[in-house]
Amino acid sequence: MDAPHPKAALDSINELPENILLELFTHVPARQLLLNCRLVCSLWRDLIDLMTLWKRKCLREGFITEDWDQPVADWKIFYFLRSLHRNLLRNPCAEEDMFAWQIDFNGGDRWKVESLPGAHGTDFPDPKVKKYFVTSYEMCLKSQLVDLVAEGYWEELLDTFRPDIVRFAARADCGCTYQLKVQLTSADYFVLASFEPPPVTIQQWNNAAWTEHGGSDTQYWAGWYGPRVTNSSIVVSHKRTRNQASSEAQPGKKHGQEEAAQSPYQAVLQIF
Repeated sequence: MDAPHPKAALDSINELPENILLELFTHVPARQLLLNCRLVCSLWRDLIDLMTLWKRKCLREGFITEDWDQPVADWKIFYFLRSLHRNLLRNPCAEEDMFAWQIDFNGGDRWKVESLPGAHGTDFPDPKVKKYFVTSYEMCLKSQLVDLVAEGYWEELLDTFRPDIVRFAARADCGCTYQLKVQLTSADYFVLASFEPPPVTIQQWNNAAWTEHGGSDTQYWAGWYGPRVTNSSIVVSHKRTRNQASSEAQPGKKHGQEEAAQSPYQAVLQIF
């Protein structure tokens, strides 16, 4: 009896079932998929454009769990936003004194760094946060510039998704006034969008918990009795309540890369 003939080898990887190809693609770095693999042939392009692939990559990298039930308009955009998700501010917790912050105004006894919890303070919820910035009895202002393109975001994405906010805490024994301004600008500092809520005045001997972000005290006590600020953050995050950027907003578009190089977006955080 003749031995069975061995099965012929595949002539092309494209002869594999599409589900196997999708599984292989989940192991390929995302930017390589878009910049290189997507250009190989129409089959690869169509598979890489499937939302199924990007949902699988989200699962593989732990961005979602198997029981995820929240709506996602574009899994590709969701994947990139989750992979880039981090605090874009440098030195947010004053561990390096005033490094990375520009001091724009230094009234009273000027900005100072203190250790938590400080007088009349409480422990911070995150035990890794050990220090904070504190203002004085006249206006104190500091700012930081974040180049979003340099941080890995691309121009089409930034047309839809904007940086999110911050946190601040005030002392209870001295009233204070806190103000925040966040601006999204072009490379030539033209303001594209601005977020500036009304100033918040916190009365003396309050026990309120706040969820916004510097300023001056209202008692005009010598020393450092203004808002205590730490663990500030700017993040770009997935928004379920907004229309997501379309699949066209991907780093594989060469003209998009050129435009981003010519006119990168920046985020300016100014704390008053």
